Amino acid sequence: MGSRKRNTAEKIKEAKKDLAFAKLNNCPTSPRKMRLVADQIRGEDISSALSILKFSPKEASRRLEKLLVSAISNWQSKNENDDIDSAQLFVKEIRVDSAGMLKRIRTAPQGRAHRIRKRSNHVTLILSSKTIN
Repeated sequence: MGSRKRNTAEKIKEAKKDLAFAKLNNCPTSPRKMRLVADQIRGEDISSALSILKFSPKEASRRLEKLLVSAISNWQSKNENDDIDSAQLFVKEIRVDSAGMLKRIRTAPQGRAHRIRKRSNHVTLILSSKTIN
């Protein structure tokens, strides 16, 4: 590896030091329904995001709540000596991408058949701290 490439890689690694992320793959919810809940917590600090997800009636909020708790614990394992309250963590980025589809057939009148697409998605949640050490 050349010196310029190594320096660039070290800068990227240093920038990602205060980030923590969690991924949820192949979640059996349609991406459109998941994005409705994800848009509510984007940019929020973790305490308000957890309360939004806890009291939301949508099923997707339960899965995102577990994912947010996982991202928080990932941040804690990276920064063992730091306190969560002093770090002021917030949801920096949340992406919902579509995953594979299960294609099924539903019978229809007059010998026809309609296709049913059971959609799933991938969710990536990235936390960052507002305080810069």
